[in-house]
Parts: sequence; structure tokens; C-alpha cells
Amino acid sequence: MPAITKKDATILVTGGNGYIATWIVGDLLEQGFNVRASVRTANKGDHLKNIYKDYGDKLQVWAVGDMATPGVWDKAVQDVEGIVHAAAAVHLDAKSPEEMIEPAVAGVLEILNSVEKYGNKVERFIYTSSCGTITAYSAVPKVFNETMWNDKAVEDCNELGPKALPNDMYCASKVLAEKELWAWYNKRKANLKWDLVTLHPPWVVGPTKHQVTTIESIHPTTLMWYWSTILGNFASTFPPFDNVDPRTAPSNAWIDVRDVAHAHTLGLIKPDAGNERIILAKEGFVWQDVLDVYNSINPSPWVSHKEPFPKGIPEGERHRNIIWDTSKEKRVLGMKMRTLEETARDILADYEAHGWK
Repeated sequence: MPAITKKDATILVTGGNGYIATWIVGDLLEQGFNVRASVRTANKGDHLKNIYKDYGDKLQVWAVGDMATPGVWDKAVQDVEGIVHAAAAVHLDAKSPEEMIEPAVAGVLEILNSVEKYGNKVERFIYTSSCGTITAYSAVPKVFNETMWNDKAVEDCNELGPKALPNDMYCASKVLAEKELWAWYNKRKANLKWDLVTLHPPWVVGPTKHQVTTIESIHPTTLMWYWSTILGNFASTFPPFDNVDPRTAPSNAWIDVRDVAHAHTLGLIKPDAGNERIILAKEGFVWQDVLDVYNSINPSPWVSHKEPFPKGIPEGERHRNIIWDTSKEKRVLGMKMRTLEETARDILADYEAHGWK
């Protein structure tokens, strides 16, 4: 399988100023790669240039505009050995499924068409997908793996339209974009010099490195983490969206954003990752697990925060219905991931560094 073997290869990271992508850029630079980070407008790349200024011209910041515009990626894909397509709309504010789905699908097809025409040096293409393409909800304990698809989110969006759940709109956009990606690739792969990897994280949390001004402007997943574990408004991605039992919600798994970033680097260089969908998850969790860890950290690195952390409901059974099969990640990438205590401690330290109270 093709993989990146050149130590100073150039990697295109789309949406380079995003929450996950900013960490991907840093991990690639740290490993010795040259990085071409795409941003929508030039000023959105200023923060990247500043935080990675010590790497000099090993970091290129490219303003490309709307990623669904025909030809927008034509120049960006030239003379790069690897591509990490991390650019995506991540929010729960869409008014209709089409608002999420159409740009997601168009964005994938546009970059693929550009790679086909101009990406003559490309050896591997990584798509930052999501566990939401596999499932987002289970009423009973069930193991999920990479062979599965969250077709129910697509069906619900088709049936309910604007009344579909915001999380279903997001999941449907990721499902349909990834299916288009694999269909395009499988149709042409016999004649391609590169192969494809899709990486699937669940709840991505950890410190922020992208540009944020207020705690309300952090990534949606980390904002729900804040609401639930700091404010005690235990959030769920399905109704009821708040006031849920912290021993049952969100009944999913988590991973540190820095481990997600490093997984992308490994995904570029590990030969066996080619042509694979790979779930990235540290372990299952409910909100009560995080509350217990926060309350165990003494002293807290978030010294500006004077309020006690919510206690939740420490007693009683905790229900973890979504169980991710991570055997492929262990076999192919073999990562040692951060513990919940390490991530929780670093999140609190990040709040302190930002001056949030």
C-alpha cells in the first residue's frame, strides 16, 4: 500500500485553522513534515503562523476560499505527497439537512477532482470522518465497528427534513460525504497512485490551540463538555438535550484532540492503514466519569475558578450503550492514548491559560 516515506514530504491540511486541524498541523511539523495549511481567508491563517512561527517556511498558509467552489483546490494539491482533508462544518445550528449535507458532499468531490487532475505526487489521502458515520445512539449495549454505517440519520433527515434532529443533520452530512468519497475512490483506485484512509473519532476533547476568544466560541463538542462537567447542565445529543442523568449520557466514547492529531500523522506513514476505515477512541464514558475525575484533581490547575465542580450522582449503575471496537486502531496504528485524568487536567489548565473563570 502507498504510504508517506519521505521524511520532509509536504502535506496539505484542509481547514487548517480548525480545532482538530490546528493540532494536526502542529503534529506534522513536529514530525518533520512540511505543511500546507488551507484556510478560507488569509486573515484566518494569522493565528497559525504565529503559534508555529518557529517552524519558519516549513509551514505554508494558503487562502482558498469556499471549499465547494469548482477548482478551488487545483493549486493547493499540486506538489504535495499527502492530503489530510479535515475541513468540515461542525455545528448543530443548521435549519435544514441540505444546509449541512450539500457543502460536505461538494467539498469532498471538489478536492477529489482536483487531486485527479493535478495531484500527481499524492501518495495518501486521509479524510477526517467521525464515529457519527457509524452510529450516534443506541438504546441497548451494542458493539459497533468500521463495517457499519449510520444510515438511520440519513433516513430521518429524508423523512423529517427541517424537523430532523441537529445531530442527525450533522451525522447525515458526514455519512453521505464519506460514502461519496469511497464510491469515487473505488471506481478509480485501479488507476490511482494513492490510497485512502478515513479516521473516525467520537467525542473529541482537550485543550484548544486554534483561535478562540470566549469559552462560548470553543468547538461544539468541547462546549458541551464544558456545559455538562463545569456547569452541571448534563447535555445529550438526543432529546432531552439537557437535564439528563450523568450516569447514562452521553453514553459514547472520547479521545484527546492531540491523540486524534497524531493518529493522522500515523495514518499517513503506516502502510497497513491504506484503504481502511479506522475508529479512534480511548474509552467509553458518561458525564459522571468526568465529574469524578475533576473532583479528584487536587489542586486544580484552573485556579481562577472558585466554584466547586458538580458532583453529579456518583452512586448507582452507569450505562454505556455504545461500545466502539478499536481493535483495528490497535493493530494498525498502535497508539498509546492519554488518560481521562491527563486530558481533564489539561483542559482545566487551558481554561486558566485563557483567563476563563
